[in-house]
Amino acid sequence: MALPSVMVLPMLIVMAAGLYYIYNQVMSFMSKTLVRNKVVVITDAVSGVGAECAQLFHRGGARLILCGTCWDKLESLYDSLTTDTDPGETFAPKLVIVDFSDMASMEDVVAEVTDCYGCVDVLILNSSMKLKAPVQSISLEEDRNIMDINYFGPSTLAKGVLPSMISRRSGHIILINSIQGRLAVPFRSSYAASKHAAQAFFDCLRAEVQEYGLVVSTISHTFINACAEQPPPAHMKEPGHRASLLREFIAGQLSHGVRPSVLANEIMQTVNRKRKEVVLAHPIPRVALVLRSLLPPCPLLCPRCWSQGLRLG
Repeated sequence: MALPSVMVLPMLIVMAAGLYYIYNQVMSFMSKTLVRNKVVVITDAVSGVGAECAQLFHRGGARLILCGTCWDKLESLYDSLTTDTDPGETFAPKLVIVDFSDMASMEDVVAEVTDCYGCVDVLILNSSMKLKAPVQSISLEEDRNIMDINYFGPSTLAKGVLPSMISRRSGHIILINSIQGRLAVPFRSSYAASKHAAQAFFDCLRAEVQEYGLVVSTISHTFINACAEQPPPAHMKEPGHRASLLREFIAGQLSHGVRPSVLANEIMQTVNRKRKEVVLAHPIPRVALVLRSLLPPCPLLCPRCWSQGLRLG
């Protein structure tokens, strides 16, 4: 007996949802198997994004090298990772103090990182420093500090692990950058400059090491929203309020940043699928990226015009 036409669309939606669920489950399982036994270095591992990454890769069986500026916070993260996991299925992370603001220590840092396991399979460069101020109020010392943390530090660590990756013809370097490495907005001059420099460096590096089988990825995201998600009030779940709930959801997508868990999952997918360039942002910055590349002189694309009320990084 033929199905009524009104039933076709709901059934297709249910089937698509089922296939999507199965796909996500398969990808989740593959994520764990693909990183097993891989040596993964995460800088600024004690940050929200770094800790979420550490949880994902640790559960997947990776050999983690967690880097940060505070030993106490690294030990706390170590305890949280090893408390609820099976020692037979996971590896105890190794901890390394890394402070990109102290460039004189980078030679020792590179040696310590590479000595942990003798090689590095995945390097996740997550460290970042933000600065919002008028150009004339930023000192040269502040400019140098933000360039050390956002550009010189990550590029120096990448250079340090590069020779062993090239000799093994295997390795993946991931830069967690900002959308401001592609778009510049007012009062972010030093920050945007450092992010543009890092973006250009790793774009060049990608082209140079491709012949050795290495992968270089950049993930450009909007600002990190570390606030916990709040469930909607009970009355908002009533049928009469569904329209306003939808409006709030859409507005949230346009104004809220990227949650650490979402970015961490994107990093895991980038490792597994070897993506080269990822933009994790709501539609407005994406449209601005396209329009600025096609119509750079257009006055409507002035950063001040579309940055008002938005937080990009």
